[in-house]
Amino acid sequence: MRLLRIAAVVLAGAFLSGCLKSNLPELGDVPAFELTGEDGSAFRSAEELAGKVWVADFIFTTCNGPCPRMSTHMQRLQEMTAEMTDVQMVSVTIDPKTDTPEVLAAYARRYKHDPARWHFLTGRPADLQALGKDAFHLGDVNVDHSARFALVDRKMRIRGYYELADSGALKQLVADIASLRREVL
Repeated sequence: MRLLRIAAVVLAGAFLSGCLKSNLPELGDVPAFELTGEDGSAFRSAEELAGKVWVADFIFTTCNGPCPRMSTHMQRLQEMTAEMTDVQMVSVTIDPKTDTPEVLAAYARRYKHDPARWHFLTGRPADLQALGKDAFHLGDVNVDHSARFALVDRKMRIRGYYELADSGALKQLVADIASLRREVL
């Protein structure tokens, strides 16, 4: 009987330790940033995102390329993580001249965003460039933009990139989100 209890404790410890640390790589840190939300208010990452798992993409509302597909995927992600109310989604415009808060708000409504979980952000071109190129390593957002999603953990570290043209990428993203949510800080 004593041997069974020891085995149970060892198995429980092994199981729990597997849930304490994700095997996802650490791909860089996202510095604190301040942009403007679709409602016109200041959006401070240190207040809104720190301590949460979140997904970011870079889009613009007049895009005739991948942006509508990316926003559709983000809408689907919002649905797939509906029970994970601590998971946030952030769509950052790369065209702040056109994408005012009012324009972003209309675009957000088109994709049925939950304003408590999915944020559409704009800001000064230099700030958007620094975030897209320097923080997320997604290239020069003034020239072109990536069609990838970035997964960020509760410590503001990038833990994965997802090319949503790949079938199964959205499902993998949700699995990785779940893994990061179980990770102990």
